[in-house]
Order: sequence, then structure tokens, then C-alpha cells
Amino acid sequence: MSKKLIVILGPTGVGKTDLSINIAKHFNTEISSSDSRQVYREMRIGTAVPEPEQLAAVKHHFIHTHSIHDYFSSWECEKQTLALLEDLFQEKDQVLLVGGSMMYIDAVCNGIDDIPTIDPDLRKEVFETYEKEGLEYIRMQLKQLDPVFYNQVDLKNAKRVIHAVEICLMSGKPYSELRTNSKKQRDFDIVKIGLNRDREELYDRINRRVDIMIEEGLIEEAKSVFEFRHYNSLNTVGYKELFEHFEGKISLDKAIELIKRNSRRYAKRQLSWFRRDDEIRWFHPDQEEDIITYLEQQV
Repeated sequence: MSKKLIVILGPTGVGKTDLSINIAKHFNTEISSSDSRQVYREMRIGTAVPEPEQLAAVKHHFIHTHSIHDYFSSWECEKQTLALLEDLFQEKDQVLLVGGSMMYIDAVCNGIDDIPTIDPDLRKEVFETYEKEGLEYIRMQLKQLDPVFYNQVDLKNAKRVIHAVEICLMSGKPYSELRTNSKKQRDFDIVKIGLNRDREELYDRINRRVDIMIEEGLIEEAKSVFEFRHYNSLNTVGYKELFEHFEGKISLDKAIELIKRNSRRYAKRQLSWFRRDDEIRWFHPDQEEDIITYLEQQV
């Protein structure tokens, strides 16, 4: 019997955690997280990390395993998750991959190009140049190093422009030459379960979850990492809005309003991305019995 990776995906706030734990219990297996922010131990409230009792119910991987000071990308996610799966499949016939980070899920399921690891000193040097000279300077550097990718990339996306320059400098080759976008073969089968709710229901859950995060101490958590606000790991909904408040740019009420709005917009982008994948079988999170029945047929 071939090994199966069961992917539980969906937009933020839809209800992946409880359902995935129940499914993992049913199949007597473990969960590998594909959340690009829950991996950072300094971020708990704002990333909706599962509660201690949930983490104790089923063994989770890639939850609070790294620091915001570490470099963790979709390429690292692919490499480290595949190594984990190789170990887990020695004893388990099924393993769960759970999350909503589109690039991380794609990296594990389809693979990404073999991009070189960036030397920390080079990364620091490029970022310092960006801070000193601005994004336009980095854009012009990319245009010189790789005019092909310069014409493809979103030039307003500082993260992607900087990353492309890093790769060009690290490899000595244009980033566009290293990108093949070819799907890699896996030695396990993949079953994808998508979770969704009616838009009004989903948006209401997102709004209420933000209120709960504030009550639980998100403001204090954001203050504790404020000095590192320029890190890519902290360029995320729930933190960047509060950083603007701490800088005196917006009121606290406005920051909370923006967290809710930006979380809803992120959920919409996630759904748009996932709907391009016809391998996903969609369910409402309350359809647990139907989901398990479907999975039993697949495994």
C-alpha cells in the first residue's frame, strides 16, 4: 500500500485545527504544519497557534520550531518537511499536512526550484542596502542582474525583489535561469481536502477571532517583537498593523479594524489560489464524518 499525505487546507479562520486533530486521531498519525508564521516561537497569539491541549492531543511538527531571527522559506519548508515525511512514513501509512500558506503547501506537494541557500552575511548586506538606498535602488540592481525576471516580478513587492537580487548575487546567475517551475515527483500519494464556509460565516469567524486575539494579549505580543518589525517573518497581518499604531501612524481602533479587513482579504486570496487546483475536494468543516469516509476510500 502506498503512503498517503493527507493535506488539510483552507483560508485563515475556517476551522482547520480541530478537524485536523480529529482526523489525525482517526488515522493514528501526526501533523506537519504548513503555516508560514506558526513556525516562529515568538509569535503565538497573532498566528493562532493551537492550544497546549491540542498540541498534546496529536504530535505536531513545525510549530514554534524556529525563531523570527532564523531564515525559513518555502524552499526550507520543502526540504525539512520531506525529510520529516521520510521518517514518519517508516511507521505511518498516512501523515497530515495542515495549513493555509499557499507557497508552503505547493512546495511540499509539487516542489520548487533548487534555489541556493543565501549566505547570512550576503542577506544582511542586501537588506542594509535596501534600508539605506531604498527599493528603487534594489529594483535597478535587479534590472541589471536579471532583466528577464525584472519584467516578470511585482516591482512593488520588496520581499520578492530583494530575494531575487540575493539569489543572483549568491549563484552568479540570473534568477530567471534557475526557475523551471516543473512539478517534482513524490514517492507518496497526495490527497487534498479543502475547507470552506459561506463568506458571511467565514468573515464573522475572522472578525471574532481578531477580537479574541486582542483580549488574549496580541498587543503585548506585538510590542515584544516591535524592535524586529523589519524582519520578513513579522511582515504579516496582525503585527504590521499594530506596528503602525506603535509608531503613532494610526489609532488602536483603526489598527484592529485593519487587522480584520486584511485578514478577510488574505482569506479571499487564499481561496482564489486554492481554487485553481482541481485536485482539492471541498467540504464544510462540520462535515467531519463525510471527510473521513472520503479519506477512507482514498487510502
